[in-house]
Amino acid sequence: MITNSTPLESYSPASKQLSPAYFSRLIAPGALLLLWQIAVWQGWLDQRLFSSPIQVAQTLWQLARSGELGEHLLTSLWRAGAGLALGLVLGVALALVAGLSRQGENAVDALLQMGRTLPHLALVPLFILWFGIGEAPKIGLVTLGCIFPIYLNLFSGIRGVDRKILEVAQTLGLSRSEQILHIILPGALPSFLVGLRYALSIAWLSLVVGEQINASSGIGYLAMTARDYMRTDIIMSCLLVYALLGLATDALVRHAERRLLAWRPSVLKS
Repeated sequence: MITNSTPLESYSPASKQLSPAYFSRLIAPGALLLLWQIAVWQGWLDQRLFSSPIQVAQTLWQLARSGELGEHLLTSLWRAGAGLALGLVLGVALALVAGLSRQGENAVDALLQMGRTLPHLALVPLFILWFGIGEAPKIGLVTLGCIFPIYLNLFSGIRGVDRKILEVAQTLGLSRSEQILHIILPGALPSFLVGLRYALSIAWLSLVVGEQINASSGIGYLAMTARDYMRTDIIMSCLLVYALLGLATDALVRHAERRLLAWRPSVLKS
């Protein structure tokens, strides 16, 4: 716990030693992998339909050594990054319009509230008709999935800023733009980061579906091709890659959260 005598600048979460509680988080996944492997060894699971962890690891190593995994991974990262960037720009812009004025809320909020109830993954046939079978529908699917969590969380964060603080700012003579820059946006940052974490998870989910739209590369394409040859080891390897990508990107946002929100007591005590 950080006391008043500890300077904030000297605190760094990265400098803390890994606690036993951190390693205890690995017990459940490790036990699951062990049980999975034992079930395959004992014949409780058919290895042709449910590849063992050892076989999945060997397949991943072979794909990495051949360069095939890296090629497909770069393509998937580009698609996810492009879709997420577009979703961020649109989601943030719409949240600012709706969050900073009643007129803006009346203009865009109802449309977005209706749009978020639509299952965006079910729009694949329409995306193909609208954008063809190239990269556009794949990136567009990721973009559409990312807009709503960014918008909803940032909008909530903007509207959740303490009005008493804004009244004090007005008393001190801060202009509207200064209030937005120095009070409203920093106050909404925690909500925005929560929305970003949700958007990242939805981005990978959307990409799994998007890369099955007449794709010739990408992790989803690799899994779809493996399905035709009943290569469950490759399919499960691809699913593992998606899971690791999701975990890695979430960890990056959490790391940024610790640095950007170091002023919050909840972060200082973690």
